[in-house]
Amino acid sequence: MGGKNKQRTKGNVRPSSSGRAAEVLTREGGVIPGFVGFGSAVTSELSYVPAVHGAEDIDNLVDADFRLVLRKLSKRDVVTRLKAVQDFGSMCQERDAEEVKGVLPYWPRIYCKISVDHDRRIREATQQAFEQLVLKVRRSLAPFLKSLMGHWILSQCDTYTPAASAACQAFQAAFSPTKQPEALSFCKDEILSVLQDILLKETADTLSDPQSVTEEERDTKYVRMLTSSLLGVKRLLSLLLPEDRVALEEKLAHLVNSGKFWKYSKHKTPQVRGAFFEMVCALCEFTPGLVQAEAARLCPTVLLSIDDTDPVVLPPVWEAVLHVVSTIPDCWTHVNAKKGFLPKLWALLKEGGKGMAKALHPNLMPLLSKLPPQVTDPNLDFYTTFFTAFVQGLSSERAVTSPSESAVIVTSFVECMRYCVLHNIEEDEDQRKIRTMLISQQLLPLLEESLRNPSLQNGPLFLLGTEMLISWEKRAGLHSEGEANDNKDVFQRLLVDFWEDLGLLLVRYVDNEDADPQALEGVASLLQVMRYPERVNKRHVHKKKSVRMCFSKPEDNEKTGVEGDGVEKLVQTVSELVNEKAFGSLQTQHFEDVVCQLAQLCLVHVNEKNSERHLVFLSLLLRSFHTSRVFSTLVEVDDKITKDDKQRDEVIMKNPAMHFLLERVVVWLAEKGRRDTEHLVEMVFSSLYCCSRQETTRILSHITTMDLQWGIILQIIQRACTDPETLQSCSDWLKGSVLGEQLLGLTEELCKVGSSSYVSTSSTSSHSWTLISLVLSQRHNNESLIGEVYMEKILEKLHTTLLETKSLSDAGNMEPLISFICDVASTFFSSVQDCLLLVSAEELLLTVFQLTAQDQTHTHMSDSLLDKLKKVCAAGVQSLVQHCDYEVTEGGFLHSAAVWVTKQLLTVSLDIKGLQVLVLAVQSLVETIISVCDRASDILIQFFTFLMPSQTEWTRIRLALPLQWIKTPLLSSRHRGVCENPSMDIWRFRESNRLPAHLCACALLGKVAQTAVLKSCDQKDAECPSSLPDLKYTVSELLYALQWCKEVKYSPTTVSAYHNLLTDWGLSDGLHSQVPVKTLLETLYARSVSDGGLWSLALENYICTNNLADAHRAAVRKLYGSASSLFPVSQSKLSTLQVLCPIMTQEDRETLVALATAGLVNWQENEDVYGCLAVLLCCLQANTHVEEEVVLAILATVMEWRNSREDWFLFSSDISKATAEQLNLSVEIMRFLSWLVTHCPTVLGGSQWDFLLCSMLAWLETASENVSSLWNPWVQLFVCENAALIVKLNQFFTSSSSELLEKLPSELAGEWTDFFIEGIYNLLLPLPVKITDAFTEPDDPLFPMAVLQSVGMALIFVPVPQLNQNSLPPRFIADQKTNLPEPLQTLLNTFCPLLLFKARPLQITVYHLLEKVMPQLPECDGEEDSNKSDDDRDEPCLSPPASLMAILSTCEELCDNILAAVQVGEFAVVQPLSVEYSCILGYLLTWKLLLTFFKSSPSHLRAHYAQYLKRSCSLNKLLLHLFKLMPENPVYPSHGSETRETKTFFTEGLFLAVNTETDGVEWELPHLACSVYYSTVQDLPAMVRLWWNSQEKRVSAAVEKFTIKYVSPVLSAQEISSVHTSTQMFDSMTVKARSAAREVIATYSVDDIFIELVIQLPQNYPLGSITVESGRRVGVAVQQWRNWMLQLSTYLTHQNGSIMEGLALWKNNVDKRFEGIEDCMICFSVIHGSNYSLPKKACRTCKKKFHSACLYKWFTSSNKSTCPLCRETFF
Repeated sequence: MGGKNKQRTKGNVRPSSSGRAAEVLTREGGVIPGFVGFGSAVTSELSYVPAVHGAEDIDNLVDADFRLVLRKLSKRDVVTRLKAVQDFGSMCQERDAEEVKGVLPYWPRIYCKISVDHDRRIREATQQAFEQLVLKVRRSLAPFLKSLMGHWILSQCDTYTPAASAACQAFQAAFSPTKQPEALSFCKDEILSVLQDILLKETADTLSDPQSVTEEERDTKYVRMLTSSLLGVKRLLSLLLPEDRVALEEKLAHLVNSGKFWKYSKHKTPQVRGAFFEMVCALCEFTPGLVQAEAARLCPTVLLSIDDTDPVVLPPVWEAVLHVVSTIPDCWTHVNAKKGFLPKLWALLKEGGKGMAKALHPNLMPLLSKLPPQVTDPNLDFYTTFFTAFVQGLSSERAVTSPSESAVIVTSFVECMRYCVLHNIEEDEDQRKIRTMLISQQLLPLLEESLRNPSLQNGPLFLLGTEMLISWEKRAGLHSEGEANDNKDVFQRLLVDFWEDLGLLLVRYVDNEDADPQALEGVASLLQVMRYPERVNKRHVHKKKSVRMCFSKPEDNEKTGVEGDGVEKLVQTVSELVNEKAFGSLQTQHFEDVVCQLAQLCLVHVNEKNSERHLVFLSLLLRSFHTSRVFSTLVEVDDKITKDDKQRDEVIMKNPAMHFLLERVVVWLAEKGRRDTEHLVEMVFSSLYCCSRQETTRILSHITTMDLQWGIILQIIQRACTDPETLQSCSDWLKGSVLGEQLLGLTEELCKVGSSSYVSTSSTSSHSWTLISLVLSQRHNNESLIGEVYMEKILEKLHTTLLETKSLSDAGNMEPLISFICDVASTFFSSVQDCLLLVSAEELLLTVFQLTAQDQTHTHMSDSLLDKLKKVCAAGVQSLVQHCDYEVTEGGFLHSAAVWVTKQLLTVSLDIKGLQVLVLAVQSLVETIISVCDRASDILIQFFTFLMPSQTEWTRIRLALPLQWIKTPLLSSRHRGVCENPSMDIWRFRESNRLPAHLCACALLGKVAQTAVLKSCDQKDAECPSSLPDLKYTVSELLYALQWCKEVKYSPTTVSAYHNLLTDWGLSDGLHSQVPVKTLLETLYARSVSDGGLWSLALENYICTNNLADAHRAAVRKLYGSASSLFPVSQSKLSTLQVLCPIMTQEDRETLVALATAGLVNWQENEDVYGCLAVLLCCLQANTHVEEEVVLAILATVMEWRNSREDWFLFSSDISKATAEQLNLSVEIMRFLSWLVTHCPTVLGGSQWDFLLCSMLAWLETASENVSSLWNPWVQLFVCENAALIVKLNQFFTSSSSELLEKLPSELAGEWTDFFIEGIYNLLLPLPVKITDAFTEPDDPLFPMAVLQSVGMALIFVPVPQLNQNSLPPRFIADQKTNLPEPLQTLLNTFCPLLLFKARPLQITVYHLLEKVMPQLPECDGEEDSNKSDDDRDEPCLSPPASLMAILSTCEELCDNILAAVQVGEFAVVQPLSVEYSCILGYLLTWKLLLTFFKSSPSHLRAHYAQYLKRSCSLNKLLLHLFKLMPENPVYPSHGSETRETKTFFTEGLFLAVNTETDGVEWELPHLACSVYYSTVQDLPAMVRLWWNSQEKRVSAAVEKFTIKYVSPVLSAQEISSVHTSTQMFDSMTVKARSAAREVIATYSVDDIFIELVIQLPQNYPLGSITVESGRRVGVAVQQWRNWMLQLSTYLTHQNGSIMEGLALWKNNVDKRFEGIEDCMICFSVIHGSNYSLPKKACRTCKKKFHSACLYKWFTSSNKSTCPLCRETFF
C-alpha cells in the first residue's frame, strides 16, 4: 500500500496489495483460498467485494456504502469489525430490498467467518444483522442456503446465550415452524459435513491463524466450536423429520465409528463433555439402531462416567444413563456392574451427589426400576448397601448446609423405599427380610435422626413418610375406598411392625426426665404431620424433574426391554404406583395408641417431677390431638394419682376434656411465678374444642374471675380472635358482664395510676394497656368485641381522665396515659360511625386539637406522641365532617377550635416555633375538611369566618406593630411621615423572640386561605379566585405585614425568621394572585387614603411588583378619579400622592403643580404650606414641566418666609425641641433648593444664590451644633438632605461646563471657592468625629449611619489645601516621632483611628480624605533625612507615619485572630458589614494608604521605609492575609454583556464608593484584597520576592500559581507599557521595550564606549528574578562589564521600584565610575544598593574608600575591625 502510515483515500476502491495478489491467483486459473475446513466447492463462486476477480463488473451490483462496510468486516481491529456489523444490520433494515440483494453473493463467506469470531459481541451482532438481512430479502436467500446453513446451526448452539438466541430468532424469522424441517432436510448433508469437519478434522491451529491469534484465544475458539458442533448434531436430529434422520444414519455412522469422536467423553473441558453426552441422548432417542450397533463403545462410555460430577456434565450424563439402560437391553453385558458401575454409584450416594443432588437423585428411582437381577443379586445386600449409602449422603457437607439439597435426597430416598416395598411384597423369606431391613434398619433410624436434627424436621421427610404409611394403609384395607388387595396381610403386618418400633422409639425419647426439648418438639412435629398431612407447607416437596423413561409394570419387573414396537413413550418421573396421592390421614388404631401412651407419660412427668418441658410437649400434643379418647386417658391418670372419691359435678364427669381443664389446666394457670403461659392458654383452647358453647362460656367466666394476671386474659382474648369458629364459640363470654365489669375496673385502676405520678411501666401494666386497646379496637362484622355498654363506659372514663389534666403543660409527664388515650380515641373515631354526635366526643377532639396546636416546649410531649395526636385529630375531624348534617354551630368543635385559635393569635405572644406549630395544626385541620366532603366549601367558609379577627381587632393589632419601620422609607425619601412626640425608646429595638400579634394572624390566615384555594383548585380545576369571604382583607393585611418586615430590614432575627417562614410557605408574594387586581387595588388605595403610612408603601410595592402602571393604567387612574380629589392634602393623602405621582399622567401632575403653587403663593391664607411644598416636589421629582416664572415665584415666596417666618428654617435653633412637622418643612425647602441647583441654576440671580448658599451654611451650622439629637430620624433626614445639597453644589461647581458657569453671576464662583468651601469644610470635617463621640455603638439602632453616609459623600469633595490648613482641634500623642506640620499631624491623629470604626461609610470616607494627603507626607521626611549626618550604622530605616502604623499594628492583631483558622490559598468568606468585615476593611484600607505613601516617596526614602517594613514583618503578615482574602478565582462579577476576555479583580479598577448598596458590598473585600496585592507587587517587588523565597513549599507554590495566572500578565504588560510611555530622558542612554517578548533594551554610550543590555521579565514576575543579558559592547573590559551586569541585576532584584528607576540608579553608578570615583571594594559598586550613598569612609593605610553601611556589615559579620583590603586596623 506504499507508506505504512499513509491515509487511504476515502472511497478508494483499488484493492490493497493482498487483494491484488488474490486477483493474480484467480487470473492464473486458481481459486481464491477458501476458509480453513471448507472445500473449494463452498468458496469457488463466493468471495467478498475487494478480493473478487473482475471486481469492476461486480461492483455495479453492490452499493458503495455496502462495499465500504463489507471491506471493514475483514479488518483486524475488534471495534472496527463490531461497528461494521452493526452498520451492516442497520443498512439492511433501511435500504431497498434490491440493494440488499446485491450483497447476497458475498454474504455466505463473510457470515461463515464472522459468525464464529473470537469476540462474542461480534457474534451476537452478526446474528442480529443476519435477521435484518433475512427479513429484507426473504425468498431470495434460498440459493445461498446450503453454504449458510452449517454455520447457522452452529451459531444456534453458540455457548454465548445472547448470540445463540439471536441466531434462533433469525432462523424463526426465515422459516415458520412447519417449514423448518424442510429447510434443514434440504441442507442436511451440508450441515452435517460442516459439523463433522469440525469434530473430526479441525484443530485449534487450523481454525485460527497461529500468527495473528494467541494460543489461549485459539484454544477457546476450538473448545467453543467443538461444543457448538456436538450440540448442533443434537439440534439437527431433533428438528429433522424421521425419514430424514434415517437418510442421515449412514453419514452419522461415519462420525460415530471414529475413535476421535469417543475421546470427547474424556475431554478436559466440561462444556465439551456435557455437549457429547447431550448428543448421545439425541442419538439414543432419534437413531436407536445406530446406537445399538455401537453398544460396545457406548455403554462403557456412558455407564462408567457417572462419577463425573461437574455441574455442566452430570445432568446430561444421567439422562444418557437412563437412555442407555432403556434403549440397549443388553447394556450390562458390555460393563462389569459389580466392579465398574456400582462402586461409583455408592461413592456418589455417600457424598450426597457432591452437591448435585437436585440433578442426580430424581434419576435414581427410574434407574432402580431398570436394573436387572444379575446386577442386584443378592437383593438384600444390594438394597442394604443402596439405602445405607443414601442415608450417609444426608450427612455430607453440602446436604447439611443446603436445605434444598437435603430435601431432594429425602424425597428420592422415600420414593425408592416405596418402590422397593411394592416390589417385595411376596410372602417368601427373602422379601420379608428386605421389608424388615427397610423399616428397622433404614426408615426408623432416619426418623430417629430427624428428631434430633431441626433441618430434617423442617424438610419433607415427615410428610413423605406419612403419605407412604397412608398408601400402605390403603393396601392393607384400612381405608373404606382402599381397593381389594391380595397382599393385604403383608401390609397389615408391615404397619404393625412399624408402629410397634416407632412407639418404642418415641416412648424412649419422651419417658426421660431430662428429655431434650428439641427432640420433644421433633416428636410433636412428627405426630402433627401424621395427624394433618394436608396442613404441611409443601415448600420443600420439590417438583420432580421430568426424565424420559419407560417403565415396566411391577409384576413384569423381571422382564426388561423396550415396550411396543421399539418406539419409546414418555412417562412421568415416578410411576403411579409409587407416587399415589395420599388422601385423608392415618386410620390405624396404633397411631392413637401411641399418642395416648405419650400423653399419659407426659402427665406423669408433670405431676411427679413438675417438668415444664413435658408440659409444653403435652400442649403441642393436644393442639393436634384434642379427641375424647386422649382426654379420657389423661383423666384416668389423674384419677389414679388423686384417688379422690368426692362426688364430682355430673357435667364435669361426663366431659373428660372439661374435667381435665378445670382440674388440671386451670390449676397450672393459677400457679404463682409462672412466666410462660402461652402453652397453657393453647391447652385451654385444645380442651374447649371438646366442649359445648355453654361449657365454654362457663369455663372462661370462671377463669376471668380467678384474679389471674391480665397478661393471661389478654392471651386468651387474642387466641379467641384467631379464627371465626373459636370467636363464635367464645362470643357469649366476650360480650358478657363478667368480662365487661373486670375490664371497666381495670380502666379505672389504670387512669388512677396514670393521673397520680405515672411510674408503672412494668410488663403487667403494658399488658393492661394492650388489653383495653384490643377490646376497644377489635371489631368483627362491624360489631364490637365486648358489650357496647361497657365500651362506652370505658371511653367515658378515659375522656374524663384526659379532661382532668386541665393544665395541658403537664401533658408530657403523663405521656403513656395520653398515648394510650390516643390509641383508644383513634380507633374509636375511625371505627365507630356517628361517634362525634356525642358532646363529650367533640370536647375530646377539641382537647386533642389543642394539644397538637401548642409548642412541645410548652406541652413537654415527645415527637412520637405528637404524631399520634395528629393522626387522632385527623381521624376525628374526618369522622365529624363526614356526617351529612354537620354545620359549624356555636359550641361545636370547629367553632370552639376557631375561637381558641383566634384567642391564641391575639392574646398569647407566640414565638416562631409556636406560630409554626399552630399554623400547621390549623392547616392540617383545613386539609382534612377539604379532603372529606364535596360540600367542604360551606363548612370551610364558616370556619374561616370564625377565624378572622374583626376590623377593630385588626386595627388594634396593626397599631401595636413597632414604629421603627418609618425610619428606612423616611431616610430614603420614599415616605413623608410624622410621629407624635418621638422619643429615643421608640427607635430602640427590644430584642424579643415573641412576634407581634398582627404578623401571627396574617401568617395563619394566609396559610389557611392558601391551603383552601390550592386544594379547591386541585379538586375542581375551575377558576382559582377563592370563594372564601373577605379574602381581600386577609391578603391586604398580609401585604401590610410583609411591607412592615421589609421596612424594618428583616431585623431583629425574629422578624427575619418570620419572613423566611412565609417564604417557605409560599406566602412571600402575599397571595395577591388569589384576589382580582381591581378589588385589591381599591382596598389598598382606600386604606392608603384613610390611614397612609405603611399602607401607601404596600400599595406602591403592589403596583411596582405587578407592573400595574403599564398593565392596568386605567384601573390605577380610576382609583383617584381626578388629581384635585387628593387636594387639600392630609398626611395620609400626601403619602398616597407620593406613591401615585410617578405613574400619574402629565396633565394630572400639572394640575397638582398648579394647585400646590397657588397654595404656596397665597401662603398667608393657607394653613398647610408643608403639604403644598411636598406635593410640588413630588411632581418636580417626577419630571413635571414647570415654567421658569412659576419657579421664581415659589423661590420668592420661600425667600419671603426667610424674612417673615425665620423660625420655619430652624437656623441656629435647638433642633431637639423641633417637631417632626417643622423638620419636614425645612427638609422640603432643602429639597427644593437642591432641585434648583440641578435643574434651573441659570434662572437664579445673585441674591437668590446668596440666599441658597447662606441657608445651606446656616443649616450646616445648626446640624453641627445638634449632633446629640441625631438619634431622631427626622433630624437625621435634616442633616442628610443638607449634605445632599452640599454634594449637588460641589458637583455643580466642579463639573459644570464653562458656558454654563459664564451665565451665572460673575462673582459667584470666586465666593464659592474663597468663602463657602472653607465655611463648609470647617464645619463638616469635625462632624464625623463629633458623631462617633456622641454615638459610640454603631450597632445601636439609634446610630445615625445614614448621616455618616451623606456627610461622607460631601467630605469626598474637600480640596487638599483645606485639609492641609484644617481647623480641627489639635490632637497630638505623647512620644510620637513626627516630622509633619501640626495641622497634618492633627488630621492623621484624628482620622486614622476612625479607619477601625465599625461603620463602612465612615471607614471609606476617612480613606478618601487621607489618600489626598498621603503624597505630601514623604516630603517632610525628605527634609529631615537631608539634615541627618551620615552615621556609621547599618542600613538606616524610617517609619511611615506613626498614626498609620499604630492602626496597622492594631488591625494586624485583629486579622491574625480572625484568619487564624484559614489556610493560605483558601478563601475566607466574610459576612458583609459584620465586625470581622470592618476590621479587615480597616486593615486593607490602611495598607492601601501606606502603599500610596510608599509610591509617592523618592527612591532613597523608599529604601528606608522598606527597611522599616522588613524589620516589623508587617508586609509578611499582609501577604499571608491577602492569600486568605483573595478568591481562588477572582473573576469580576459583570452585569453587562459578556466579553471575550475574562475580567478579573486585577484587570478592573476598584472605586470605593461611600454609599454602595448592600449587594455591591459582597465583592468589596475580595476586590480590595486583590487591589492591595497588586499595588504591593507593583510598588514593593523586591520585598515580595524576598518573602516568597522564604515561604514553605506549599505556600510558595500556591502563591506562584495564583500570581502567574492572574497578576503577572497584567503587571508585566503595565511595566513594559510604562517604559514605552515614560517621559524620563537620560543623557547618553536610550531605553526601548518589546511587549511581546517581555523585554527592555537599554543602550548606554559615552565617547567610544558602547554598551547594550537586555532586561528580561520572568513569567512569574515579580516573584522570579529579572534576568540581565549582555547585548553588544565596545571598549569595556570583561571584568568591568561583568561587574556592571551584576550591579544592574542586583538593583533590579533588590530595589523596590520600577525597571526605569532601576536603570536610572545603574546609569548613575556607571556615570560616577567614569567621573573617576572608585568602587567600594566590598560591594564593587559606586552607589550603595539601598541607601544610594557614595564610598566615603577611607582606610588610613591603603587610602581605599568604602560605604559606611558596607563597612558596618563587614565588621559585624567578621568580628574584626581590620580593613578588608590591607588588613590593617581601621581607625
